[in-house]
This record gives sequence, C-alpha cells and structure tokens, in this order.
Amino acid sequence: MVRITRVHTGKGDKGNTSHLDGTRISKGDLRLEVIGTIDELNSIIGIVKMEMKRMPITTEDGGPRATVMKVQTHGGKKLTRIQNELFDLGAECSANADSIPKGLKTIQNETCELLVTEMDEWSEVTEPLTAFILPTGNSVVANLHLARAISRRAERRLASLRDKEGEGSVREELLSYVNRLSDWLFVMSRWVTSTLGEEETLWIPDSIRNKKN
Repeated sequence: MVRITRVHTGKGDKGNTSHLDGTRISKGDLRLEVIGTIDELNSIIGIVKMEMKRMPITTEDGGPRATVMKVQTHGGKKLTRIQNELFDLGAECSANADSIPKGLKTIQNETCELLVTEMDEWSEVTEPLTAFILPTGNSVVANLHLARAISRRAERRLASLRDKEGEGSVREELLSYVNRLSDWLFVMSRWVTSTLGEEETLWIPDSIRNKKN
C-alpha cells in the first residue's frame, strides 16, 4: 500500500519533476505529457461515475428505476476497473519500456481483450449504427463522449512518444489499450443510452440540413 504523508515538496517549482526511475526532466517533456493526458482521462471518468450516482433511482411516484440502477451498478464497477488500469498505465509511462521497475503492474494483452469482449456484449443489446452520432445526451453519455475524445488524444501522445524515442520506448499493449478504450467508452455511451430508453442524436449531413423545400 502506498503511503503519502506530504503532497507538496517544492521540488517542481522550477518546472522540473522526476520520472519513476528518478530521472529529472522538464515538465514540458513529451513522456510527461502522456502521463498528464492519462490523468486527465482518469479524472473525466471520475466525473462520469459521479453523474451516474446522481441519476435518480426512483420515479416521481416512488417506484424503482431498474434501468438506472443497472447503469449505476454494472457501469460503475467497470469504470472503477478502468480507473485502476489507467493508474497502472500512467505509472508504466513514467519509465522507458526497458527500465520498468520490477513488480510494477503493467497492461497485458488480456486486459485489452477484455475491452473487446465487453464491447461485443454491449453491442448485442444496442441498435446497429446507421449514421454518425453527435457527442451529446444526458450528463453521463455526454461525459463518456468527452472521455472518448481524451482517450484518442492519449493515443496520439503515445504514438508521438514512440515516434520520438523509438519502437522500444512504448510497449504495443499500451497503444492497443488506449485505442480500444476510446472505442469502449463510445460503445458504453450507446449502451447507457439504450438501457435508459433514450434517443441518440444523429449527425445530419449538410446536403440534408440545407436541402431546399
């Protein structure tokens, strides 16, 4: 168990910080940008969980809203797992692939495959896509779309880090995980919408929006 007795150290006052291996680097370092983006993603997922808990679980006449409770229990547990995995991911990114401390939890292929399995399960109970979906909806769904976009940014940052430092600097499993996670968040947003019996907002092409009567 990690024990933190003091958060402030003053060591970063000049715009520098330390990687997991103790290396001092600028806070403008690309690897640190990756870690910060993963932290941002983790934080927005925390907001999704908060919004889930805020959804009323009873109707106006006092009856239970089973669909909401399903979203809270099923979705909440999975998002908590994702948050823990993102901490693992961020910790690993604080070191080169060839200098990961012994015993550090790392993202494995089965972690990536589980995301695919869950997406397939949700897709079985949602309608097939017939058009692009606008990133909107209730507070849970809208924030899931934001999380999806941040996950894509994390993927781009990881790819940039690999391009800068070489193929061995970022394990393939990390790129696979954030790539699949963005899809996972999108599919979860559709599952939440479907479970709650709400409608998706479809993109309307310009040719149709501006069609003259």
